[in-house]
Amino acid sequence: MKMSRKTKRAFSFFCALVLALTLITVPAYAANDPIQVVNNLSEFIFGLIRAIGLIMLGFGIVQIGLSLKSHDPTQRSNGFLTLAGGVIITFAKEILNLITG
Repeated sequence: MKMSRKTKRAFSFFCALVLALTLITVPAYAANDPIQVVNNLSEFIFGLIRAIGLIMLGFGIVQIGLSLKSHDPTQRSNGFLTLAGGVIITFAKEILNLITG
């Protein structure tokens, strides 16, 4: 199978990357308490959810601003819905804590 020099270089880079990811491992240190492990995972997941909510919040604000400039009521309603969804997603952990007590 004939390969050009560029293809051989890309293939060797890919092989080196796969080899590095396979051989270089980072140990994960877990707490002795299984509940603490679950709490750490919960904090991580809620952090990711908060980041997604903040992105939606920013997008909703931009969408509302653009709709005010173009006088588009459909885009304005979509912007307010995105803004409300972003707020709910951003504060999902606090909302769940209020519900569960």
